Amino acid sequence: MAYLRFNALETAQGRQPLPVIAPTERLTDYYGVHTFSKEVMRALLSPEAYLRIAEAIDTGGRIDRDIADEVANALKSWAVSKGATHYTHWFQPLTGSTAEKHDSFFDLASDGKAIEKFKGSALVQQEPDASSFPSGGLRNTFEARGYTGWDPSSPAFLMDNGAGGKTLCIPSVFISYTGEALDYKTPLLKSLAAIDKAATAVCQYFDRNIDKVTPTLGIEQEYFLVDKALFVARPDLVMAGRTLFGHSPARGQQLEDHYFGTIPPRVNAFMVDFEFEALKLGIPVRTRHNEVAPGQFEVAPTFEEVNLAIDHNALLMDLMQKIAEKHGFKVLFHEKPFAGINGSGKHNNWSLGTNTGVNLLGPSSKPKETLRFIAFIVNVVKAVHDHADLLRASIASAGNEHRLGANEAPPAIMSVFLGDTLTKALDDLENKSEISLSKGDNVYYKLGLNRIPSLIRDNTDRNRTSPFAFTGNKFEFRAVGGGANSASTMIVLNTIVADQLIQFRRDLEARLENGEKKELAVVEVLKQYYRASKRILFEGNGYSDEWVAEAEKRGLSNIKSTPDALKVYLKPESIDLFARLNVMNHAEVEARYEIELEKYIKNVQIESRVMGDLAINHVVSTALKYMNQLATTAKSLVDLDMINEAQPVKAIIRELSARVVVIKKNVEAMIESRKRANNLTNSAEMARQYATEVKDYFDVIRYEVDKLELLIDDDDWPLVKYREMLFVK
Repeated sequence: MAYLRFNALETAQGRQPLPVIAPTERLTDYYGVHTFSKEVMRALLSPEAYLRIAEAIDTGGRIDRDIADEVANALKSWAVSKGATHYTHWFQPLTGSTAEKHDSFFDLASDGKAIEKFKGSALVQQEPDASSFPSGGLRNTFEARGYTGWDPSSPAFLMDNGAGGKTLCIPSVFISYTGEALDYKTPLLKSLAAIDKAATAVCQYFDRNIDKVTPTLGIEQEYFLVDKALFVARPDLVMAGRTLFGHSPARGQQLEDHYFGTIPPRVNAFMVDFEFEALKLGIPVRTRHNEVAPGQFEVAPTFEEVNLAIDHNALLMDLMQKIAEKHGFKVLFHEKPFAGINGSGKHNNWSLGTNTGVNLLGPSSKPKETLRFIAFIVNVVKAVHDHADLLRASIASAGNEHRLGANEAPPAIMSVFLGDTLTKALDDLENKSEISLSKGDNVYYKLGLNRIPSLIRDNTDRNRTSPFAFTGNKFEFRAVGGGANSASTMIVLNTIVADQLIQFRRDLEARLENGEKKELAVVEVLKQYYRASKRILFEGNGYSDEWVAEAEKRGLSNIKSTPDALKVYLKPESIDLFARLNVMNHAEVEARYEIELEKYIKNVQIESRVMGDLAINHVVSTALKYMNQLATTAKSLVDLDMINEAQPVKAIIRELSARVVVIKKNVEAMIESRKRANNLTNSAEMARQYATEVKDYFDVIRYEVDKLELLIDDDDWPLVKYREMLFVK
């Protein structure tokens, strides 16, 4: 098998950066050219149809079928003029990836003449086979009918098929025949409606001109790049998305020289290429850089409305994978593809904006605006405090288990970082019933270098170890995994904040009815909330053991296991919360729990099978062959009367033999444990068995295999090594 490794290395080393030509000199010339934007609609639709569509997008108004027919005709004309031959409802089922079923514009008229056809009915609704998508028990597998429905708030776009022709993609929701949501988008849209209504009602106490609140999101996407040939030569990467074996190289990330370093030429060509295509699709990518781990990188966009940001992130991940193939790469979004170095997250930067252009999480020097800002900050903190375990459940996955708390990502403990300035302001609110956020004069660094312009220091530092950190005008939720769909977390965050704002309004109204002045009543309610939730605030090092002990003293949860975290969805208060705000009904919440549990089981099951196969059929077989070579060498040395020289060789053989025995014994035990788990009928018990018994063998087997990597001749080792995969050039 070693020849496959060396062939892959030869292929990888021979690759050169592909030339990438910009569509035009200016980004603004081609930004969004492949999207059916408002500007395109304004040009192609009648004024009445355009106003109806714009209203539906902005306020959620209803779209009648006659308007849909006109939009469909315009969409078809626009798409065909740009080379589209097919259309699809593009949706996000609960598999974690996107889905599409392409239908041709081609049709036959009654006289047999070929025509291009696309009706409003096809735009509004399609019927993909739903039987093979996860439903969590909402339907039987033999029942196939499901429906996708057009989401006009997310622009339709053209996807290049790569082999000629384009497909018109229509962002859509996905529901079962009985009406339950089978996707991420449907409950996300409902959560956005809930927080809009709740936040707008609170804003009315401060500014009557505010009649809409829109959550915004910026998703920082981390990822690894591996040469395609090396990827294919690692069965664990192909099957499980992460390496199950691999000894740490002599040089990993300890020099910290990769972070923000010069981007390798091949990688830069890939980045430029996918950014060009992303911009054409209206994805506002802005930032690219090397991340901390070797072979790791990041792309980040401008902030957008949450629904659109999540659609764009899902589309971006798909686009990156397609462009990577062209450049001889594979993109790894797994949370922990390599042991011993940092894994990948998807930092979710979340805020709330109003129709008047105000960021509700942006500080102000005006007293009335400051009170509003503090009101929203405290309510968000209270929501996270009261529903920390539910927020933890929203990021739970088999991959994220390896990343959380691994000295690179936030721990499984949910906490909030506000910074010294804001914390002091809230302490003053609690103790003195007064708020002061005056920034005063700017603070400048004195560098002693006249030629360097003055550098302004922010009034508070950032805390990269906090899972939920306030970063000046937004909250950054850093615990979301690199391969996750952010909708899962945003559904929970929007819902818990909306619920908290509704409660705030109730508590405030009760005081106002008793005759308290509005400003004083607001302050008193906020003081109570702050006292009740301040234990979740933490300014220190979230990676430290001291914080784990301190969090336990405070009574904060530290849920490390995915099955344990997911149980929170089934709590009566969680089910009631989603139902009360019309985000998900009881059946939909329970179904999502079952689906996430099933994903966990299948992921660990696949890893276990791949690990057993690699350990026995690749590693142990190689070790036995190598032992035979060494035995021949030892015998030759003894025959030559070189007994002392033969001793080190015999010692290596004994060590190889001992490690092979441990590997074989534990692989067999792991298989038996997996069989016992698979015989269980209760999914929760099966997940527990995989989490606490099957997975227990992983580290033991890996340790022995990684030691063998150091003992067996490099020319014989069958698996591509970390030092060969990580240092992309």
